[in-house]
Amino acid sequence: MLGVSSLTGMSFEAVNLESSVRATLANVIDPELGTDIVDLGMVGDVSVVDGHAVVGLALTIASCPMRGQIEGDIKRRVEAIPGIVSVETVTTVMSQEQRSTLMERARQRARETAAPTAVNPSTRVVAISSGKGGVGKSSLSVNLALAIAAQGHSVGLLDADIWGFSTPRMLGTTSTRLVANEERKIEPTITNGIHLVSTGLLLDDEATALMWRGLMLSKALEQFLNDVAWPADLGYLIVDMPPGTGDVQMALSRMLPQAEMVVVTTPQLAAQRVAARVADMARRSHMPIVGVIENMAGFTTDTGEHYPIFGSGGGEALAEELSVPLLASVPIDPSMSEGSDAGEPIVVHRPETAAAIAITEAAARITEILPPLALDNCIGRLSSLAALIPDRG
Repeated sequence: MLGVSSLTGMSFEAVNLESSVRATLANVIDPELGTDIVDLGMVGDVSVVDGHAVVGLALTIASCPMRGQIEGDIKRRVEAIPGIVSVETVTTVMSQEQRSTLMERARQRARETAAPTAVNPSTRVVAISSGKGGVGKSSLSVNLALAIAAQGHSVGLLDADIWGFSTPRMLGTTSTRLVANEERKIEPTITNGIHLVSTGLLLDDEATALMWRGLMLSKALEQFLNDVAWPADLGYLIVDMPPGTGDVQMALSRMLPQAEMVVVTTPQLAAQRVAARVADMARRSHMPIVGVIENMAGFTTDTGEHYPIFGSGGGEALAEELSVPLLASVPIDPSMSEGSDAGEPIVVHRPETAAAIAITEAAARITEILPPLALDNCIGRLSSLAALIPDRG
């Protein structure tokens, strides 16, 4: 009678050795990505014949500088398995699809293993993002932060547009400077009831150009997250992101796993397609998208005539494409830019305007979709229920 090993042409010993090899390969770490090569999908076929192990290894690029280190680690670890007498690594180059999958896995693992920052894990982090500059992202960030604070929440505003900081001027705090407390932590500037941190509050002159490269930008963001005395009870942190999909965006998704994104676009097709790229980056970085805000959605005269200066429908089309809500369409309003220049945000100083109303409604939608985490848990809900029960003393 034939045994199973005779039918398959492979001994149980070889099968067990292959399993041992794969288990051992899970201990081989890609030194650049900090994750094991099995989880990253870099390991291909594995076979063991008469103690000779052949391991398939797929690298992102043929000239990968880590190739020698990874191959050496594979050989050293696999040769230590009892029953393995030699190891051969067959190295190939990944396809574009495989590279994309690898990077998604690496980003997800980075978010899962992110080191704690000074931002409380229960703080709702909302990154206001756009694919390009000039769409009013910073004005919206400032006014959204103020509108959420007006709901009674503790709110922080982080100006992560390191080069193009503008929030200090919009909030009328250009003469204020950040200072350190006794614990050598940077104290946010409190203005209009929100906690503000910006590189603009570190410079003597707001006209000074910051000629920093990518690594410096990431380090600046890291300092703002780790070395700032953010309040422990901070309910929301609004992050004014730089435009595009560069170093700061990737650093934020890695360091603040709880971050979620609001995508800002204008109605025109060109801006919509660029905004779709920042949404794609968010999803590939496993950052949820809260919704879309369409800014500069036409101009209405005092007599009621409406002019779609930048086209129409772009925000709605993008929201539909991303399967997220359109949080608001904010019309063009001269008082928005006037208020930003004067340090008098529109939701505070001109709340009756159509633009201020739209932004306030967007803020309400955001806090509805993302309720305060301190209350959005079992203990918080039990506490709320207990507060409703009369004291029968």
